[in-house]
Amino acid sequence: MKLLNTYDDRDDAEEATEKLTGEKRLASERDSTTVIYNLFGIPSWGNFHRLGMYSLSELKSLLVRRASWHTADQTRHAEIIATLQTVAKNYGIEMPRHWL
Repeated sequence: MKLLNTYDDRDDAEEATEKLTGEKRLASERDSTTVIYNLFGIPSWGNFHRLGMYSLSELKSLLVRRASWHTADQTRHAEIIATLQTVAKNYGIEMPRHWL
């Protein structure tokens, strides 16, 4: 398990925990008077998508209409892919080829 996301609100953190599949753990830590909630889980594209992270929903929408992309769509796709390549490297997960 790895740290997937951090939340300031307990309800948001608990809601996110319910969305994950596989092992998961929610841990809180206090910094002065602020409580931070750390969500640990299995780093997978499915879990990231369920959490609404890394523009994966937008990527899905772009890929559905790939045949009719305009320049702006190509640019946005390249931006999302660049981010996802960094995420893949940081979490040691492979990016599906059909996203490229």
